[in-house]
Amino acid sequence: QVQLVEAGGGLVQAGGSLRLACAASGSIFSINSIGWYRQDPGKQRELVAGITSGGSTNYEDYVKGRFNLSRDNAKNTVYLQMNSLKPEDTAVYYCVADVSRFLSGSYYRYWGQGTQVTVSS
Repeated sequence: QVQLVEAGGGLVQAGGSLRLACAASGSIFSINSIGWYRQDPGKQRELVAGITSGGSTNYEDYVKGRFNLSRDNAKNTVYLQMNSLKPEDTAVYYCVADVSRFLSGSYYRYWGQGTQVTVSS
């Protein structure tokens, strides 16, 4: 089994910062892409940012310049530094990882349980 455990959510005022962390554990041979989605009630889940095993990152336009994603491959952990937060960033943030459990195994997508981020105006 593979588990993704998120930490770092909370309540912050607009303009503030939060740092989310996601640690992957369990039966892991390798992790390809790992990143974050978010979902506000009544809305579809949307991609925030992702990072490949080689360190290439992609950010959705609404977080570019404000959020920074980094990865510690040795710890199977990814960090999302969120700066200049806006009320519209309020959502449950989900960690997602494409994981292979075996040397020649296929990659499967795993999700964390989510962590709430609330930005007050």
